Amino acid sequence: MRSSYRRAMTVITTSVLATALVGCGNTQSGSAPNSNNVSNEPTLTIATGVIGGKTPQENTAFANAIGQALHCKVQLISTTGNNYDQQLMTMLASGQKIDVVYTEGSSLSELAKNGEVTNLQSQIQHSSVLGNPKVVPQYEWDDIKLSSPNGQGIYGVPVKYQGALMPIVREDWLKQLGLSQPKSLNQYFTVFQTIKEKKNAYGLTLSSLYDIEPFMSAVGLKEGYVMQNGKLTIPYATSAAIPVYTWLNKLYEDKLLDPNFVTNSTADERNLFLSGRVGMFVYWDAWVPMLNNLAKTQGAGASFDAEALPGATSPDGEPLVSMGDTSVFAIPSNAPDKALAFNFLEWWNTQPGEVLGSLGVKGIDYTMTNGKYQLTSVGSDENMDHGDPEPISSYWKNPFPQLQQGYANAREIGVKYGYQPLINANWTNAQNIVWQYGDEAILGKLSPQAAVQQMHAELLREHYIDQ
Repeated sequence: MRSSYRRAMTVITTSVLATALVGCGNTQSGSAPNSNNVSNEPTLTIATGVIGGKTPQENTAFANAIGQALHCKVQLISTTGNNYDQQLMTMLASGQKIDVVYTEGSSLSELAKNGEVTNLQSQIQHSSVLGNPKVVPQYEWDDIKLSSPNGQGIYGVPVKYQGALMPIVREDWLKQLGLSQPKSLNQYFTVFQTIKEKKNAYGLTLSSLYDIEPFMSAVGLKEGYVMQNGKLTIPYATSAAIPVYTWLNKLYEDKLLDPNFVTNSTADERNLFLSGRVGMFVYWDAWVPMLNNLAKTQGAGASFDAEALPGATSPDGEPLVSMGDTSVFAIPSNAPDKALAFNFLEWWNTQPGEVLGSLGVKGIDYTMTNGKYQLTSVGSDENMDHGDPEPISSYWKNPFPQLQQGYANAREIGVKYGYQPLINANWTNAQNIVWQYGDEAILGKLSPQAAVQQMHAELLREHYIDQ
């Protein structure tokens, strides 16, 4: 569910790609298409690092389900590494022909700037599906609308409700220890300290600086860029951020922060949380019920209860909650079949597409009896996340409300306090600089003052900020 801002700078290799090619007439997942039935059907090629099955066999079945719906063959190119964005850029730069690509808002702006994706605004406006605000709310389009040579343009279609990053805590531990939900950095510190003493667990784990917004909220600083008097700035690279870096370093020095935070993946964070080795981490609202469901299947204690928190109260009296960098499907400029690609974007936002993206494949992840859904053991393990765990359409109703423990509160936090960070094509490189010096401040390798000074100087030198 992570909408990653981190970009690994490695070159694409065929060893990290898994490709499923199936025909729509083939009803047996994993088997070869019948050339007599599908030879005249078009092929839809989709590149993604998120949607699909959890195994190569499930990917084949997933692609087959799309093909059956759209009457085509489907080639699903999925990555198994963490460097999907760089791989995608390499594929497009090499001229590889792809009909649909999965990407994110920050990367979409770069692709649009380079003329590598198609402006879809006119088609969207005339689409009975995508032009319906009950299917895709207007704020979603506002978040991804980009400047173009002829004015405004929409170069992608949202894949899912992206949600917001927020602290997720062992609420059952708070109750057992008589702790109230924290609202200030001092209160968070007390919670972490008590968890360390009473539960022999780290209070907090992080994945570098990916998830520190709930704490930067205490000093009113937003993630990403902020325009000040027409000048582009990065709040995390200003002196106002020093108290938070100082606080995080104190957590590290007092062994309240997981010492592996610099190298942690978000999967590492989830595993630590589920296994009771940490009391809190920062993650997506949709993962609150997923964690509660996973805990039951993984043998966690019966009292396990993951709940979301708003983060530290800002000087304005309310917390800041960063919304995710919008996940989108885009159509490359050189796509072989743009009409078929757009049909897929529409279908993905209809009920059959939403079921596939959330529940998964019928017969593998779920069955239906008398119109009622039933998850299989595979579907339960895979937690109703095949790229679209929480569809954005207001028509969508989760068929398993009993598996949504904690989600209503988490989503309300995001909707009430959430904001969309300002991201541009330079953000990936700028963020790497912020994370490098921020990590060094937390680890005590640099003083917070020196870290911010050097961070700011390098961002200025590279022309990633204006002041």
